Amino acid sequence: MTAIPSHPDSITPAWLTERLRASGLMGQGAVTAVKWEPIGTGQVGDSVRFHLTFDQAGIGPATLAGKFPAADPTSRGTAAAFGLYAKEVGFYRELNRHLGVRVPETIAAEIAEDGVDFILLFEDLGPARGGNQLASCSPADARAGVIQAAALHAPSWGHAEILATEWLQPKPEQSAQVQALYPNAQAIFRERYADSLEPEFMAVCEQLAEAGPLWFGRDAPPQCLIHGDFRLDNMLFDIKGGAEPIAVLDWQTVALGNGLTDIGYFLGTGIGDDLRRAHEGELLDLYCAEMSARGVPLTRDAIWDDYVIGALHGVSTAVFSAAYVERTTRGDANFLSMARGGCALALQHGSIAKLRNT
Repeated sequence: MTAIPSHPDSITPAWLTERLRASGLMGQGAVTAVKWEPIGTGQVGDSVRFHLTFDQAGIGPATLAGKFPAADPTSRGTAAAFGLYAKEVGFYRELNRHLGVRVPETIAAEIAEDGVDFILLFEDLGPARGGNQLASCSPADARAGVIQAAALHAPSWGHAEILATEWLQPKPEQSAQVQALYPNAQAIFRERYADSLEPEFMAVCEQLAEAGPLWFGRDAPPQCLIHGDFRLDNMLFDIKGGAEPIAVLDWQTVALGNGLTDIGYFLGTGIGDDLRRAHEGELLDLYCAEMSARGVPLTRDAIWDDYVIGALHGVSTAVFSAAYVERTTRGDANFLSMARGGCALALQHGSIAKLRNT
């Protein structure tokens, strides 16, 4: 077995026994057998559920969740190039303890020096209802997501230790690389989806590509931690059989930034345009109320411009990811859904014009 068991088949009963004992989830006894099945829809990392057998009844959890590098070489290479696996491991190791957002309890978070081989081992939050980007959600689910955003943003808002975290600091060379690659990503996106995406939405994508230096070169001081991919596919609802309302997963894109980037992304690309239009004001007011209750007073007027510009993050993420991760049928539908929602918000509220005027 390699130093970092970076594939589910590398996980042995002895390795699980050691990690469960170290985490305090098991005392005496041992794991005697393990089997796994794939779960989730992620394209940058592969997730599984482990089923455990023990030499004594009731001494440990019957199931656990695990996350590993993507099997697809394109997705894995993109993740390594931008440090996505290291970010997620770092989040669970160092940052989660400061926050109020509900995430799975971590049993193991290990990564190799190359930043590619890694293992995350979690509590199993099932039975749960997985968020589905393509199906939108209920207003109640959207409210639960907004509350979790505040539970992430408020505790980290102006938090000196978090804001000084070395591996979270912006890397100019990575931003320059994304900016340099983005015109090619837009060309791929245009060629792939020209017959599928509405022309008015494709026009927004083209305008954002033309405004690339303004978008990727924005230099506002960071306020807090942001998730970076805050949408339904990265959420579980009614976790542990309905005992809790929600948990947020997939922290590979965690970063320092403006909290309204997550909110603009979630309402724009995350929940579907119909739901966003019907509940936009209510959800923004809820975010402000939750942030204010956690010690960060905000009003809708104060956050509006950042929200409208932040929605463009969903558009650029859809375009860039479509070009540089494994192509799948669901992925195509997912990126189109993200682009439609983000572009619809951008058209309604003038996101491109606000970006150009900031």
